[in-house]
Amino acid sequence: MLKVDNVSFSYKDDVNLEDINLNIKDGEVILLCGQSGCGKTTLTRFFNGLIPNFFDGKRQGKVYLNNDPISEMPIYEISEHMGSVFQNPKTQFFNVDTTSELVFGCENLGIERSEIEKRLETVVDDFDLDNLLDKSIFKLSGGEKQKIACASVSAVYPEILILDEPSSNLDSQSTWRLEEIIKKWKSQGKTVIIAEHKLFFLSEVADRVIFIEDGKIANEWAIEDFKNINHRNLGLRQLNLDNLTAKHKDYYSNCDEFLEFKNFKFKYKKTPVLDMDDFKVPKNEIIAIIGNNGAGKSTFANCLCGLKRSFKGELIFEGIPLKRKDRLKKSYMVMQDVNHQLFTESVLDEVLLSMDEENMELAESILDNLNLIHLKDTHPMALSGGEKQRVAIASAIASKKEILIFDEPTSGLDLKNMMKVSENLRYLQSLGITSFIITHDFELIMEVCSHVLHFDDGKLIDNYKIDEEKLKRFFLNK
Repeated sequence: MLKVDNVSFSYKDDVNLEDINLNIKDGEVILLCGQSGCGKTTLTRFFNGLIPNFFDGKRQGKVYLNNDPISEMPIYEISEHMGSVFQNPKTQFFNVDTTSELVFGCENLGIERSEIEKRLETVVDDFDLDNLLDKSIFKLSGGEKQKIACASVSAVYPEILILDEPSSNLDSQSTWRLEEIIKKWKSQGKTVIIAEHKLFFLSEVADRVIFIEDGKIANEWAIEDFKNINHRNLGLRQLNLDNLTAKHKDYYSNCDEFLEFKNFKFKYKKTPVLDMDDFKVPKNEIIAIIGNNGAGKSTFANCLCGLKRSFKGELIFEGIPLKRKDRLKKSYMVMQDVNHQLFTESVLDEVLLSMDEENMELAESILDNLNLIHLKDTHPMALSGGEKQRVAIASAIASKKEILIFDEPTSGLDLKNMMKVSENLRYLQSLGITSFIITHDFELIMEVCSHVLHFDDGKLIDNYKIDEEKLKRFFLNK
């Protein structure tokens, strides 16, 4: 069905793809993997027609759909065959409420109303969306937006589905549900192409793995062969998470000091979102905040760092109650959507902006540690999603605040950059900084966290020193 014939591409002077040749059969599930910036997303843009229709550059070769060059097909014709889910689902939304978004593609194809209603019912059931119908897109969590994007594409019933980091913001339950959805698509004979860093949920559904390195196909395996190689040697995330162990389970840096949380209760209008009894966590630890999408994790983070004006709760820090303005001075948050906190004309200026006193040497050292020094003069909005994430993390490190909150800091990051983030979190801990990590990334938690807060439906249901068995029950049970 899909044939890639000697494709090369560069956006500017840098080569992003070089001499790519690939045949994809009808009904295959293909995993595209490789380190950030290797060319995975660029290749998917050839498949769905975004290159050359929306991304210009120097290109050679062609991609064919049933012997027709995709580059010569109008977008509306391509959309009849292909559905795409982008890494940032916000970039593909056209409506302000979820139900309208779910049926938008079907309406554009002129499908009969009765058929649209059937398809809506199907995707709501497939993706478990009953609690998300008729909601404002702007009030959804990142993972909930991801689910809506996947479901809206599925409702069109395309022959080919192209997913770019589809699990990046999904909780563990939704990730395993996505695996079931892909299996269902596969049973229906659909072709599925997935560019992904997290590999574990694809081990029983992918047919073939294409490993891209520096814009070239460096290797490819049938999935059974891929299971037997050392993924870390290739810079890839783990395919099997069962054998991971917590690196910090026997280490607490300063157990006799705690942060105490008082009256952490919050409502959006009249709807309770947080309802937590008083609790405390050890100071100077790297604390994982876990829970399903919509559990209240990001709202908690906003309250903690003082971004919610109407929130009246307190944080007791070194025996002193911190009101909202005090928490603003003590804390720094890296948001889930880092586009909201990138303001300057260059990566270096972004880091300098977060410093009380500019220190060029320190800023460049931080960028070097996060593998960003070569991008220091680049405009932040020209970066990839993972690079933007690391710029925001660099700014947090440079701020020298005593409490740092990271909302999905490794979303869309490969193994190398996940490990870089881990190293910097440990460095921050050595400086006496307490870090809160809102994350669905089991590998990151095992690598660097020492304490866990488990949220559910706006409540704190567990508060414990890191425990492998508890975490595996939550993350790995389908």
